[in-house]
Amino acid sequence: MGRPTADGLVVVDKPAGFTSHDVVAVLRGVAGTRRVGHAGTLDPMATGVLVVGLGRATRLLGHLALTEKEYLGTVRLGQTTVTDDAEGEVTARAGALGLSREAIEEGMRRLTGPLMQVPAKVSAIKIDGRRSYRRVRAGEDVELPARPVTVSTFDLDGVRELTAPDGTPVTDLSVRVVCSSGTYVRALARDLGAGLGTGGHLTALRRTRVGPYRLEEARSLEELRERLVVLPLGEAAAAAFPRWDVDERQAALLANGARIATPPLPEGPVAVFGPEGRFIALIEARGEKSRSLAVFA
Repeated sequence: MGRPTADGLVVVDKPAGFTSHDVVAVLRGVAGTRRVGHAGTLDPMATGVLVVGLGRATRLLGHLALTEKEYLGTVRLGQTTVTDDAEGEVTARAGALGLSREAIEEGMRRLTGPLMQVPAKVSAIKIDGRRSYRRVRAGEDVELPARPVTVSTFDLDGVRELTAPDGTPVTDLSVRVVCSSGTYVRALARDLGAGLGTGGHLTALRRTRVGPYRLEEARSLEELRERLVVLPLGEAAAAAFPRWDVDERQAALLANGARIATPPLPEGPVAVFGPEGRFIALIEARGEKSRSLAVFA
């Protein structure tokens, strides 16, 4: 049964076949609280780092979801699927053999940097209040608008030619991607294949980092059932956001949501700590004053 636990983050190594919500459901039972959420959804096929918040730490999650992410994946050139990954039905079999590494890397370079990316159609993005994947599964032809993303790194680690189970000659690429929030790696696979004239989709994906939280510190659900490891709220905030230490008077004002004068601070969320290292609030600088994003004192 559940056990009481402190507020904080749990870094999970999500197994294949689980939705992000499935992981939340497991941790609700393990932690003995309904107040559990996650930052940044992983598709069921994908594995790796899923950051889960317990208790008051759920209020950090929306800000953590906006941080940079890193992935290792396998792109299959030569086949196109309805979902842009191996979960979906194959819709085209152009095949792909004999591609030069130079041509592949040039295609990857064209998909690096600031991009306008069309998300995967089978996704949780809402169109007029309905999830895109529900519309696609109902037989609708869905067109999603492109949106800005940044792909900092799209590196090729390996190339392997093989024959797919349906007899199509294909080429599998081992890739590493570092990207902004909202980037679909399976859309990168789709667009790379389209650019090379072969079609493409994602056959494997492992997230190795979300912001500062890495795979090395993640634990499997089995390990967490045995021993729930929680990163305390203050440590979690200090790891993920720039830090501003304030005195007792400033801490008291910020704990009540007051706007106070700030020193020069980085853009975006800043974690504020009072005397003795107490985590007070998450704020952002607006002009020369603070604006509270979430108060934790």
